[in-house]
Amino acid sequence: MNTKLRLIVLSFLQFFIWGSWLITIGAYWFKTKEWSGAEFGAIFSTMGIAAIFMPSLMGILADKYFNAEKLFGILHILGGAVLMMVPSVNDPGTMFWVMLLNMIFYMPTLALSIAVSYSVLKKEGLDVVKDYPPIRVWGTVGFIVAMWTVSLLHIETSASQFYVAAGAAFLLGIYSFTLPACPPQGANQSSKSLADALGLHSFALLKDRKMAVFFLFALLLGAALQLTNAYGDVFLHDFDQNSAYNGTLAVRYPAIIMSISQISETLFILAIPFFLRRFGIKQVMFFSMIAWVLRFGLFAYGNPGSGLWMIILSCIVYGMAFDFFNISGSLFVETQTKPAIRASAQGLFMMMTNGFGAVLGSSVSGLVIQHFFTNPDNTKDWPGIWLSFAGYSLVIAVLFVIMFKHKHDPHAVDTTKVEPLLTVEQA
Repeated sequence: MNTKLRLIVLSFLQFFIWGSWLITIGAYWFKTKEWSGAEFGAIFSTMGIAAIFMPSLMGILADKYFNAEKLFGILHILGGAVLMMVPSVNDPGTMFWVMLLNMIFYMPTLALSIAVSYSVLKKEGLDVVKDYPPIRVWGTVGFIVAMWTVSLLHIETSASQFYVAAGAAFLLGIYSFTLPACPPQGANQSSKSLADALGLHSFALLKDRKMAVFFLFALLLGAALQLTNAYGDVFLHDFDQNSAYNGTLAVRYPAIIMSISQISETLFILAIPFFLRRFGIKQVMFFSMIAWVLRFGLFAYGNPGSGLWMIILSCIVYGMAFDFFNISGSLFVETQTKPAIRASAQGLFMMMTNGFGAVLGSSVSGLVIQHFFTNPDNTKDWPGIWLSFAGYSLVIAVLFVIMFKHKHDPHAVDTTKVEPLLTVEQA
């Protein structure tokens, strides 16, 4: 099996695990367990809580002490064991702690999968900007296959979805031990301070104004991502209360409709190298923010009947909204840092997006929805919810254009030919 194919398998399974439950856990929560919306917001915040410290911590370990691929495998095996416990949970309080433990093991693997892939590609003399997106696209395919599997097996509201995720986690955990070795890059470097010894020097990147602003908006866009993850599937499921939409495709198979978002990702991932070289990170991330405005705005006016085209178009736009921020952002971080801190720098990026951003998005949105968009009969004003999210994204886009100062260099994204634009000493 050649190098690229081995990394494709890694990427596919990495996101198959997440896709097995992330989008459909809301249906399981509300339809099967009939637990409250406030408690559901707490469950989604577990991703953010874990991502605040675990990606950076595991990145430090991978930079200084352990092979990244082995650490990656151990985390997935532990995560699979926790997912096996989820079906036996019978109260929301316990569910919070079980899902938090699962996220503690899973969230750092998102950054580690990038670090492992970049390391292996560079050992082969390949260009990460050119060669990684076609590999990463198979992660999106894995997410789609997982969603279709759960939907077609009619287990969107069943605990069986967690068994599917657990099986994939065990498989990936074992498989990762067969990957090429990715030894720590900072292990042999002399430490000048306690921060250096612990690998915390990646945080020095925040001392640079451009990087600090970049990570700030990564946090704010991470909040937008959690909004669509938490409420997209529930939004479609709520239409089953309206007899006019009973039997429509979007109501019968909401996860399949939502998977159009991931199908769109596969196309936009492949476009990233062109857009980065042509427009630069600032414009690419601005495109992402405008796409978020459209994503939420189209949801506000869409429905499973005559407005189905708006929901489908919203899902297509999601590909640009997600990829032009998430994948391009990780490549930008890669060009800004030295090899010795790249794993922990990727962990820092993940902490801002899926850590603080997730906590911000899940907690604030939950309060806003509860106080302003929940009717006396406990139904939700979905148009109002989506329009408020669209307004939030528009404000972020305007502020980003004003605050983020970056001069585009078409050669800066070629990490095989250019030295890092920002080192720790410059930060």
